[in-house]
Amino acid sequence: MDAKRRLHRHQVVVYALAVFLAAGLGVGRPTAATGFERFIDPVLAVLLYVTFLEIPFARLRRAVRNGRFVAASLGMNFLVVPVVVWGLTRFLPPRSAVLVGALMVLLTPCIDYVITFTELAGGDAEQITATTPALMLVQLLLLPAYLWLFVGPGVADAIDPGPFVEAFLTLIAFPLTLAWLTELWAERSRRGDAWQEAMGWLPVPTTGATLFVVVASQLPRVRDSFEEIAAVVPVYVAFLVIMPALGRLAAGALRMDVGESRALVFTSVTRNSLVVLPLALALPEGYRLAPAVVVTQTLVELVGMVALTRVVPTWLVPESFGSRSGVAPADDD
Repeated sequence: MDAKRRLHRHQVVVYALAVFLAAGLGVGRPTAATGFERFIDPVLAVLLYVTFLEIPFARLRRAVRNGRFVAASLGMNFLVVPVVVWGLTRFLPPRSAVLVGALMVLLTPCIDYVITFTELAGGDAEQITATTPALMLVQLLLLPAYLWLFVGPGVADAIDPGPFVEAFLTLIAFPLTLAWLTELWAERSRRGDAWQEAMGWLPVPTTGATLFVVVASQLPRVRDSFEEIAAVVPVYVAFLVIMPALGRLAAGALRMDVGESRALVFTSVTRNSLVVLPLALALPEGYRLAPAVVVTQTLVELVGMVALTRVVPTWLVPESFGSRSGVAPADDD
């Protein structure tokens, strides 16, 4: 096994180490940790660039034409998830920063490390990547409407759409375009091919760096308001249990193959905490706990993702799932 494959195989250890070191820094030197906040967007942009670069664009174009998966992904994230989230968050204090933070993160589907975890579980990562622009645009449009519906007009009016638009341009459009240009360069130049090969080492360490920066910068907020924020942890855990099951049921009903089914499960459950965080940070002073609530979801979700990379392929969507649904399992190529 070569070094790069070994790194990918043990990437969960890298992520756990990054979170552990960030937690130690956040607890031991909270004043120094908060300075990491300015690095969140740059390191996340690099992460998405190297992640998009892992997916050949010829296969990505083919995935975009899979309207059934795109429709299923949009339906799960913007029709099913809001109903589940509304039910789960009825236990949280109304009109509170904790409720707003939980809604912001749970109502927005992930567009970054969901690709990595889908690959780890043997899912169709190309399908996930192909849906990311649509998922980002739709959540940009619907999040204020959902907050208005669930909490009231005051919160929706307090949200500045600027950070979300900026996040889409800098964290999705720019890295995706740059990855496409890099792939064209690699097809025409040895130097470009060498660059793309070198970038193949970065997804795991960059994901670790992103987690380190996010946790280190936001942990002091969590520590200072632990009792208030702890109330949302059962909601996040329940979401991690409910949504994979619903994603699996939807995949079976749509007669998806194994790769698509696993991808649908992961896009249904993984949330957009890293991209939503700048939006939460832009909220008025009365919602100062919202970013900490978002980061708490990241920590809970990472534990859940480690479990799901085992549970989904071995139990929830095994290799025999496609044949039971009347669909042949997907080929690897």
